[in-house]
Amino acid sequence: MTDMNINPSEYKILVVDDVMSNLMLLKVLLTNEKFGIMTASNGRQAIEMTRNEKPDLLLLDVMMPDLSGFEVAKTLKSDPQTSDVPIIFLTALNSTADIVKGFEAGGNDFISKPFNKEELITRIYHQMSLVAAKRLLDDKNRELERINSGRNQLYSIIAHDLRSPIGSIKMVLNMLLLNLGADKIGKDMHELLVTANQTTEDVFSLLDNLLKWSKSQTGQLALLPQEVDLAEILNGVLEIFKLVGDMKQIGLEVKSCGPLMVNADIDTMKTVIRNLLSNAYKFSSAGTKIIVSLEKKDGMAVMHVTDQGCGISAENQLKLMNPETAYTTYGTKNEEGSGLGLLLCKDFITRNGGKIWFTSTEGAGSTFSIALPLA
Repeated sequence: MTDMNINPSEYKILVVDDVMSNLMLLKVLLTNEKFGIMTASNGRQAIEMTRNEKPDLLLLDVMMPDLSGFEVAKTLKSDPQTSDVPIIFLTALNSTADIVKGFEAGGNDFISKPFNKEELITRIYHQMSLVAAKRLLDDKNRELERINSGRNQLYSIIAHDLRSPIGSIKMVLNMLLLNLGADKIGKDMHELLVTANQTTEDVFSLLDNLLKWSKSQTGQLALLPQEVDLAEILNGVLEIFKLVGDMKQIGLEVKSCGPLMVNADIDTMKTVIRNLLSNAYKFSSAGTKIIVSLEKKDGMAVMHVTDQGCGISAENQLKLMNPETAYTTYGTKNEEGSGLGLLLCKDFITRNGGKIWFTSTEGAGSTFSIALPLA
């Protein structure tokens, strides 16, 4: 029977029967198969031993004087600590009603008394193969969690350590651009400065997204919802895109319906709006404009960010905001993306009790929308 790729010595079986001769027979049979064997002579003892010893399988007699096997099974299955332990009922009962009752109680299999040795061993190995598969899956899941945790911690460390110096460089480049025009340093040098500034802005944005994403994934990002005006948050974020719009010669139109009060975390909402606007500018060409509109609809505060850019193909639309694909592409000025921004938007909007969606036509532009419940 050992050709089922199971090492019996790694598994413990608890045999429960109030008849001593049955216990001894089963113990001898299973010990010969090299399984670890424990025995219990009544239902209460079986429950206690299962909780304390954590066997991999129960061979459970149905007819016992104190608690029936069905009652023992129900008790064990209702306890999270023992609910995963598979149970094979040993019973002289073989009517359909009894079998149904056993499965309803949480049994995994039945063996009729008097049992056939070969059938007993085969059914035990079958249950152990399922236990072995679950063990392997649990081990893989733990390993995956460990890897993910280490990866997210690494992302956090990288983003945290780089964010500050990149932020300083960004400020210096912004000041240089404001004070040194093409007439002072020449057209070519000015274009290099503009490119360096844009690249630094993109890297800083990526690091900021990476830091927040890693904190969100590891549960370290605490949201502090408060009543806030969505229009006010938008206006604050728009300030940082004025220079980008001027450099790419992209217009901006804001359609506001006045204050839109929502209960949301200000910092995460700023991140969402910043990412949506960043994408709109990234994929827009000179001479086009971006339209940002705010409205109240069905008890929600809704914001639309519409660009007249390159749009998204039907195929690539399916990849957006999907963590399995991490889809990204280059902007109209070859700006690089990580695919992380929209994932972060989806995560933050969901955590703030809202929703995000988009429509897009290839070659005509896209509209990304978010909605939050009104305060």
